[in-house]
Amino acid sequence: MNYTDNGYRFRQDSTFLYFTGISHPDLVAVFDTETGEEILYGDDYTIDDIVWMGPQPTIRDKALSCGIEKSAPISKLVSDLKEVQKKGRQIHFLPLYRSESRVKLFEWLGVLPSEVEERSSLELVKAVISQRNYKSDEEIAEIEKAIDTSVDMHHAAMRMARPGMMESEIAAEIERIALATNGYISFPVIATINGQTLHNHYHGNIISEGDLFLVDAGAETPMGYAGDLSSTFPVSKKFTERQKEIYQVSLNAHERAIEMLRPGVPFKEVYLESSRTMMQGLKELGFVRGDVAEAVAAGAHAMFFPCGLGHMMGLDVHDMENLGEQYVGYDNEPKSTQFGMKSLRLGRKLEPGFVLTIEPGIYFIPELIDMWKAEKKFEQFLNYDKINEYRDFGGLRNEEDFLITETGARLLGKQKAKTIEDVENMRS
Repeated sequence: MNYTDNGYRFRQDSTFLYFTGISHPDLVAVFDTETGEEILYGDDYTIDDIVWMGPQPTIRDKALSCGIEKSAPISKLVSDLKEVQKKGRQIHFLPLYRSESRVKLFEWLGVLPSEVEERSSLELVKAVISQRNYKSDEEIAEIEKAIDTSVDMHHAAMRMARPGMMESEIAAEIERIALATNGYISFPVIATINGQTLHNHYHGNIISEGDLFLVDAGAETPMGYAGDLSSTFPVSKKFTERQKEIYQVSLNAHERAIEMLRPGVPFKEVYLESSRTMMQGLKELGFVRGDVAEAVAAGAHAMFFPCGLGHMMGLDVHDMENLGEQYVGYDNEPKSTQFGMKSLRLGRKLEPGFVLTIEPGIYFIPELIDMWKAEKKFEQFLNYDKINEYRDFGGLRNEEDFLITETGARLLGKQKAKTIEDVENMRS
């Protein structure tokens, strides 16, 4: 892989893919908003390339395939941009996250890599978000294909996991299912007995009786649309009693969040209500004391739930995150800086056409337990003696994907096993 001719797998920028449908490297699309002219720039492959790669469509063929009538080589792009600059016209570009793209922008427009965020076009960002946030029927159908494959990935993991296996064996089967659909995984697979680490991509552990196994994985269709699901199941055939108790508390918070999904409801309120539901359940188990609403308002719930409840989803798993979370998920309203809540990627009022995830979880993170206990933080709300008894518990979550409709919300794709009974049936 560490060789020029064996590059990493190419994944087209999602906004480029949205507007052109073309998945091909080293292309630039320019849209002139004054004249309506559209041009696709790129260089055709040479015979030396074709010998190794086989027949390749020309840039003109690619342009015509998506309705762009003009095409030109990259050298023409450079001269065209200089001509536009001479006329004093504004050139809008989106924030760039790939280093090579930042270098090219410097060569073409003289924008330093360190200035890309500052000089990118907020006007264009908002225009793109105003289109991509609302999913068409065709997009929903494609997303559901991705979710259906994602469900198959999760169910396969539930069925195959046995004590003595490596985590990597399960991760490999999850990825195989995605590849077998002529698609790909929509993000690196999480398949771990250490679910308390939120983004744990290590797969080197041997799984044992009594472990909880957390999977966070999704498929990407050939068109680039994503699914994103999470599951937690016992490595044993049944949950232990304490695993059942924590799992059910998390599932209750999950179901409460789903109940609240409808147009006009701020997703921040869905997060807070889900958190209160979780804390009430943990209070009944002895982990929490005092007023639950006050505890959540203060941020004490982040001991168990230090992340967000969900995010927008589409061509990106975290849809358009590169364009700015505050614009995509908050409609330019300020985000909270409170630990836990600051990781909430979506807070704005829900609207028909939004596609989002719901994924509350409960995590026992030893380092966080020790730090907050030493600081005597939230002692009025947290029973540290009880919490410390569960420091080796790990973490768990469920995740599903929803479309906001005119009257409420609809689960996308086929149903994934999530109740205790359904999960245990998968394990039998």
